[in-house]
Amino acid sequence: MLDWRGMELGRFARHRRLRSSEAMRRLVRETELSPAHLVYPLFIEAGLRGRSPIPSMPGQFRFGLDAVGEEARELERLGIGGVMLFGLPAAKDEQGSGAWAADGVVQQAIGRIKDAAPGLVVMGDVCLCEYTSHGHCGPLAPDGSVDNDAALPLLAETAVSLANAGCDVIAPSDMMDGRVLAIRNALDAAGHVSVPILSYAAKFASGFYGPFRDAADSAPAFGDRRGYQMDPANGRMALGEVLADLEQGADMVMVKPALPYLDVVRAVREVTNVPVAAYNVSGEYSMVMAAVERGWLDEARVIDETLTSILRAGADIIITYHARQWASRR
Repeated sequence: MLDWRGMELGRFARHRRLRSSEAMRRLVRETELSPAHLVYPLFIEAGLRGRSPIPSMPGQFRFGLDAVGEEARELERLGIGGVMLFGLPAAKDEQGSGAWAADGVVQQAIGRIKDAAPGLVVMGDVCLCEYTSHGHCGPLAPDGSVDNDAALPLLAETAVSLANAGCDVIAPSDMMDGRVLAIRNALDAAGHVSVPILSYAAKFASGFYGPFRDAADSAPAFGDRRGYQMDPANGRMALGEVLADLEQGADMVMVKPALPYLDVVRAVREVTNVPVAAYNVSGEYSMVMAAVERGWLDEARVIDETLTSILRAGADIIITYHARQWASRR
């Protein structure tokens, strides 16, 4: 006689069979995160000695030139793929001239990092907001808006300066129209044909950037950046930005922020075969760390889940402030 209970049980799949042990879960795991996928942002401050904590980003620091080499050596030891450099100059002006100075703080940091950790990929963020006295990403037009076309040669000059200093990857984050083409032409003309461009192609005007602006001292003195960064509501437009930057010569593209835009990461992954990066930004990091400090979240599990979700969505590269923490626990 047939056991009716057995017949009923046979009508549904036993998915739990493949979750029965850690060894089994590891065997069938689809997405495997490694430190080589990760890029760690570093803030380099002119005139600083040692390192200084960033209050709004627990566990993160600004570094002086004397301390950046030691940090780079540790990141290389942990197997982290690369670093993204942001500068805090000694002085600012309306044009942001510190961004392309041959002796600028990031240009000096590149040499120290390459000497200390030659295995790290060094990425240079190209934007003027940290260097302008008004905090916007390019020079201003008479009406107070950012002058898109006047910004292009300054961004291109910054890119060449970083490449001259030894930067491995140029990463424009300004969101000026045409900047990838201007930078590609300038790099090629300066003999840097082999230096790739990682474009912040789909960079949204996000509320999650607040702690970064504290860390990089880059908050705009007036207004906001919604006139040139993307409207968070527009996913299809993001694909247009990505495809335009690829046509202009970008070698890799980025979606920023990551977690509220995983749908965009997936969509970008599906329309292109180039490497896709996602920036797990300061606000995403600080939310997690604030909850961890209050005992509300398990730090290791949440960080692992966060980074895995970004990789699973389609990112090949994750720029994240969690990189050092995550890699040190492997």
